[in-house]
Amino acid sequence: MTGRQRLILVLLLGSQFMLAVDFSILNVALPVIGAGLGFALADLQWVATAFALAAAGFTLLAGRIADLYGRRRLFLAGMALLGLSSLAGGLASSPGILLAARVAQGLATAVVTPAGLSLLTTSFPEGPLRSRALGLNGALMSAGFTSGAVLGGLLTDLLSWRWAFLINVPVALAVLVTAPALLTESRPTERPAMDVPGAVTVTGGLLALVFGLTRAGEHGFADPLALGSLAAAAALLAAFRFAERRSASPLVPPAVLARPNVRWGNLAGLVAFATETSLVFLLTLYLQKVLGYSPLATGLAFGVLGLGTVAGGLAAPRVLARTGTRRALAVGFGVQAVATASLALLGTGPGSIWLLLAATFVGGVGNMLAIVAFMVTATSGLPDAEQGLATGIATMTQQVGITMGIPVMSAVATAAMGPGSGAAAVLHGLVVAVLVNAALALAATAIRPNR
Repeated sequence: MTGRQRLILVLLLGSQFMLAVDFSILNVALPVIGAGLGFALADLQWVATAFALAAAGFTLLAGRIADLYGRRRLFLAGMALLGLSSLAGGLASSPGILLAARVAQGLATAVVTPAGLSLLTTSFPEGPLRSRALGLNGALMSAGFTSGAVLGGLLTDLLSWRWAFLINVPVALAVLVTAPALLTESRPTERPAMDVPGAVTVTGGLLALVFGLTRAGEHGFADPLALGSLAAAAALLAAFRFAERRSASPLVPPAVLARPNVRWGNLAGLVAFATETSLVFLLTLYLQKVLGYSPLATGLAFGVLGLGTVAGGLAAPRVLARTGTRRALAVGFGVQAVATASLALLGTGPGSIWLLLAATFVGGVGNMLAIVAFMVTATSGLPDAEQGLATGIATMTQQVGITMGIPVMSAVATAAMGPGSGAAAVLHGLVVAVLVNAALALAATAIRPNR
């Protein structure tokens, strides 16, 4: 890499890491936030849901807008929105202001993530350099998800939950000051008309899908509102597909989705994010409900998973160079499946923590190898003009995978627990869900992109 490319890499990776941290940094602080601002217990989940709805619902549209109107322009606008919304959240005096700030943070994430990723892919030519950049990005992104809980716990215990918001402000300012000198603008000379029907149907469909999955995770898949939301999502996404076939300038050209690399790569990404994030949820229940760990101790235990993802991200470019993305996906998912299946041996004794730490480290390595292979696959073979679209689809896959994994695995665990609520019943339900999780990872080894 040239010196300029290294500086671009640091800038973009730092931004993506911060966005990943934002996804989980407030989870540990939710009870304290509720007590401080007067949230009803049942409404606390909206602090996370409001963020996820905006982040997943608008990411595909934002990625395409970045292609048409300028990636650097959208990246800077998103960072400015992130800084302002974080400041508003840190100074919030009521639940309504806090939730509005979280929606704005989600919108900023929907804008910055695909724009930043497309700037990353267009700054490095397809091949080893891009694989290395995406490997580092994947490692820091996954580490951000897991370290967000640790950082949130530390900030809440040592300072205040408000610093979980305010910490973003100086970082956003630093990016806004340095980015214009490093990043070059890229947009087409002739801008096609925006596909309004496609934008409306896909955004509405994704919002309904994320809300339905979140609602199902809280109230079960038999909940009428969850079923209605999921049915609306299916109808809107079907309408989106129809609109794209009839549009002269489709938001997502059908030819792009027809590419095997895009189709199979995003399927792999969906499984990778759904299985690993839901596993973190299952193991959080295990550590707190079975072993009796505090929230902060639980967050620290997941630091080992973060180390595994960093190791996987650093090793991924070498593995991809030697084996290609097809075999790298199979190896990554295979390692993840074996490590996850070993967690079925967890017990109620304190010594089980050592098995958990070893398995999550190894599983983190495998999962990150699969994630990097997914990103390389899903963005390969496309011209620079479509990189915002490709990264927007990949980001959408990531957000939907994160959202859908937890309610599905929660439903499996709850069904297996039965009427019991003791440690033994909880452990039994979690073991069944862990085995289902491992089976999904194992099935994903059969995914076969072109390369």
